[in-house]
Amino acid sequence: MDVISALSEAVPELRNSFYSAPVFAGLTQYTLWMVIIFVIVLLVVLQASKKLALVPDGKFVNMVEYGYEFVCKDIGEGAIGHGYEKHIPFLATLFFFILVANFVGLIPGAKAATGTISVTWGLAAISFIYFNYYGIKVRGGWGYIKSIAPSGLPKPLVPVIWFFELISLILRVFTLAVRLYGNMFAGHMVLGIFALASTVFLEGLIQGAGPVGFASIFWFAFLVLMYALETLVAFLQAYVFTTLSAVYVSLATSEH
Repeated sequence: MDVISALSEAVPELRNSFYSAPVFAGLTQYTLWMVIIFVIVLLVVLQASKKLALVPDGKFVNMVEYGYEFVCKDIGEGAIGHGYEKHIPFLATLFFFILVANFVGLIPGAKAATGTISVTWGLAAISFIYFNYYGIKVRGGWGYIKSIAPSGLPKPLVPVIWFFELISLILRVFTLAVRLYGNMFAGHMVLGIFALASTVFLEGLIQGAGPVGFASIFWFAFLVLMYALETLVAFLQAYVFTTLSAVYVSLATSEH
């Protein structure tokens, strides 16, 4: 058996598996997994809320409460400051949805909803609308438009700086979407390649491919390391997306 040829033949199939293929009735695999993630997050929140107590009891409730406190203190209060409390429901929803989606995507056979640009565009658009809405609510429509340019600038520079700041504001939705999608898609593609290589070389070892087949041991070791790294990335991407959303809320609503 030529393990190298087998690997090259299997790569296109792996690539095709990442396409947003329809499952049924026009529902794509990523949309399906997005719905599944929504249900999981909803069940987790409902189950944890049933067991709320002054002193949390049980690992499950402690884990959920720790995550919520993490969003409150490290993300909400840290990025927004005064008045952060009213934004916590939004930030916690973002964080837990993205986190669960990323972790579920690590399960073999599952798909990360955040591994397609359409879902991350949707999340970024929601964040964009949210912080602009609060910017307008706090400052008023014209006040928010004027606040796009920093205060204290010489008058001749205001239109120029305002234009570049407006472009920067619009690009936030793009950077939020592409950063999350790029990291998750690339990570799952790498995991897929390592898993595929481990399988193909292991089959070669079983079928007597000689020393080449022993490469499966190294590929499997790399696969384990990549899984550990991707688990960290899954958390970091949820943290980064939520933190940036909180920072944008702060920029939209505070004096700068």
